[in-house]
Formats: sequence, structure tokens, C-alpha cells
Amino acid sequence: MNYLHFILGIVFLMTTSPLVDFNRSSDLSNWFIVDDVVMGGRSAGNFYINEEGDGVFEGYVSLENYGGFSSVRYRFESLRVAGFKSVLIRLKGDNKRYQFRVKESKYDRYSYVLNFQTGSEWEIIEIPLKSLSPTFRGMSLDMPNFPSEEMEEIAILIANEKAEDFKLIIDKIWLE
Repeated sequence: MNYLHFILGIVFLMTTSPLVDFNRSSDLSNWFIVDDVVMGGRSAGNFYINEEGDGVFEGYVSLENYGGFSSVRYRFESLRVAGFKSVLIRLKGDNKRYQFRVKESKYDRYSYVLNFQTGSEWEIIEIPLKSLSPTFRGMSLDMPNFPSEEMEEIAILIANEKAEDFKLIIDKIWLE
């Protein structure tokens, strides 16, 4: 490694902070699925680590019984995010639209949300923190956007108002 690569690596580490970097031995105990079954729906999501060591969120969204969503959520100790501008996600999608969601506190009933579109190849999705808008059960709230101070939960949700299979492969998630 030459000196320039070493310095660039240090600058990268100083300006980024990993939230998740999946590998074959990743602990998924703080990850959990929340589907529309909590309100009578029939959607079914799953989250696991594949042979390559990536996180896989896959399943089926059903519209039966007024359903229509599946989500995977990750809770952690309160994390100070002041000074960071974005969340970046390296993923391989399925050409579907998803929502990235953040909660300042795991006890909040509302989330800060931004939709993103996936392709079918590996890509990095950038979620500007200031663009996350507050919602509760799909309804916009009359509150300011995410204040970018603290977070205790991130989530990815699919709810495209149609019955469909989905599969999202996640390599890593970090703050920048």
C-alpha cells in the first residue's frame, strides 16, 4: 500500500461510521421482521445471512385482509449522528421501490422516511438525513424533517400497493 492510499483510508475512516457490515458470522439478534400480519394481513418477510455473507431481506407482500407491507428493522443503542450528512447502503435490489426509515428513539411511534428505487446490480443508495420526512402509518406528519441528532432504529420497508415477491441483498450500511 502506498502512502496516498494509507492517507485516503484514514480520511475515509474519519468521515464515515459503519452501522452494519454483514459477514457470514453476523449477529442478527437485533434485527426483526414486522409484516402487515400485525393488523391482519398476510405478507411474509424473512431476513437471513446468505452464503456470501450478505444480509437478505426477502418475501412476499400480500394485499389480502387489507395488508400490503413487510419490513426489516434493526435496533441499537442510541447513536449520535450529528455531523453526518447521509446514510449509504450498498445493496443489490430487484428493481422495486423501498422505504428507508429511521427512528430517533425505539419508543417513537412515527418514523422518518425516504423512498428509494433499486436496480438489479450492486449499487450504493444515498439517503440524505435532512430529507427524511416524518410519517405515521403512511400519513405525513406536520413536523420538521429528521433533526439528525440521534437514532436508535433503522428499517427498510416495502409497500408498493401491489402483491409481489421481493428480494433485497444488503452488504453494508454506513453514515457519511
